[in-house]
Amino acid sequence: QVQLVESGGGLVQAGDSLRLSCAASGRTFSTNAMGWFRQAPGKEREFVAFISTSGGVTRYADSVKGRFTSSRDNAKNTVYLQMNSLKPEDTAVYYCAVSSTGYSTTRYANYHSWGQGTQVTVSA
Repeated sequence: QVQLVESGGGLVQAGDSLRLSCAASGRTFSTNAMGWFRQAPGKEREFVAFISTSGGVTRYADSVKGRFTSSRDNAKNTVYLQMNSLKPEDTAVYYCAVSSTGYSTTRYANYHSWGQGTQVTVSA
C-alpha cells in the first residue's frame, strides 16, 4: 500500500505560482502512474493532471492546460504539480492519488491511496 503526503499549498495572489509535492512511501512508486485532483468547497472532486510512470505521458484538464505542469522524480518518490498564472478559481484542496489502471484517466474512481490534500487559496 502506497502512502501519499501532499505539501506546498498556501495563500497566493492571482498570477502567482506554486509548486505542490506529493511524496510517496514504498518501493513500488516508480511503477505507479499518478494523478492530481482538486476539490473546491461545495463542489465535486475534479481531475487536474495525470502523469505516467516514467513521466513521459501527461494529461491535463482543459481548465489548467498551459498553466499547470506535472513532473516526477522516481529517485525521490515524489510527484510535482507546478502551477503558474494561478486564478481565484484554482482555489481548492489539491490531492494526489495512484492510478489503478496505469492509463491516462480522468475518472475519480480509477484512483486510490489518496493523500490528505493540501490547501491552495488564490486571492483576486
